[in-house]
Amino acid sequence: MSELPRKAVTRGAKLAALPLGFAGRATLGLGKRLGGRPADEVATELQERTAEQLFKVLGELKGGAMKFGQALSVFEAALPEDVASPYRAALTKLQEAAPPLPARSVHRVLAERLGKDWRSLFSEFEDKPAAAASIGQVHRAVWSDGRPVAVKVQYPGAGEALLSDLSQLSRVARLFGPLIPGMDVKPLLTELRERVAEELDYELEARAQHVHAQEFGGDPDIEVPDVVHQADQVLVTEWMDGVPLSEVISGGSQEMRDRAGQLLAHFLFAGPARTGLLHADPHPGNFRLLTDDGPASGWRLGVLDFGTVDRLPEGLPLPIGTALRLALAGDAEQVYAMLREEGFVRPAITLDADAVLDYLQPIIEPAGLDEFTFERAWMRGQAARIADPRSPAHQLGKQLNLPPSYLLIHRVTLSTIGVLCQLGATVRLRDELRDWLPGFDAGGAAESA
Repeated sequence: MSELPRKAVTRGAKLAALPLGFAGRATLGLGKRLGGRPADEVATELQERTAEQLFKVLGELKGGAMKFGQALSVFEAALPEDVASPYRAALTKLQEAAPPLPARSVHRVLAERLGKDWRSLFSEFEDKPAAAASIGQVHRAVWSDGRPVAVKVQYPGAGEALLSDLSQLSRVARLFGPLIPGMDVKPLLTELRERVAEELDYELEARAQHVHAQEFGGDPDIEVPDVVHQADQVLVTEWMDGVPLSEVISGGSQEMRDRAGQLLAHFLFAGPARTGLLHADPHPGNFRLLTDDGPASGWRLGVLDFGTVDRLPEGLPLPIGTALRLALAGDAEQVYAMLREEGFVRPAITLDADAVLDYLQPIIEPAGLDEFTFERAWMRGQAARIADPRSPAHQLGKQLNLPPSYLLIHRVTLSTIGVLCQLGATVRLRDELRDWLPGFDAGGAAESA
């Protein structure tokens, strides 16, 4: 494969085959059960085969298909264990790897974007990519001044592929129901599609990364590699080693999990407060745990990939912290009034304030405790409560609205919680909220919860 498959009809056919493949295997499974094989054995085999196909197609196509797979992977913790287990390994692979472009394609892009003498910019350049993701792949190199660098090269045809994939996936979104029970993927696909232009603009990404690198320079908890050079479709940044968060999830010690989780929560809230930007792509492939021989309290979080950010000049919106503080204090009427004012409850709809608070309290539980252990079982319980059509939470949730200005913040928060649950981390979330979330720490109200 010399570049992304570019013809919409080719990519569309491969994507459309995914749900058809799911259905075909289900029919095959029914036949095997009728033939006498145990139902659970057949179901496990079908799910494993589906997972293999999912990774193969989404990984090979890269583009929007890959981006969609990465977005799904952070919600894996919300799935019932019998569904999640076969998909977990395949989805996790999407966080760190994809089939790479061959060296000749990479050299062509570098020559076009950096000039025919592009090799003079580097004293060393590794043709084999160190990582390959949704719209680009990263090569390890040494800059001409001796600095180790990461060279991110955008795939040829990435823009066309992103739009084509996300449009195709939107058309068949309902067929992904059996894959991610209880999750509506259409809003996720819509939001990903609206961010295409930013995702492809390496100049925007370079500016966002440089702002973070400057703000967190010398920080004891967070490290962001600075930008070395940027050109159209090529971004060169300082190299950063560390343990990928996906490896911490799959095999890290509890000490590593807890420290990574605390740092991730810290960055979620400290980042917007300090930079006016929200890192909006929190899948594990974008983070590294920087360990050393010292105690875990000194380990740091490395943050990569600033291709998708939300611009929040005043930090996270004040109403989020205020409403959270009031909800923890049990003030149903004020919480309801704020939700109406911010557009979470449409003007034509009237809801019971106590019912709204009952809906929120299980979700905000981590913010009301000195420390909270994020577990897959807890997230599955929240997902099941909201997804079950028979539950009051489901009925109330359908009547709530998500204002556009909160859409990306909501997705990033949910995604981060999903990663915390994958880590199984014990986190002092309330400490981070007090320090960084506007409106949360007002007169010690949160402490009375």
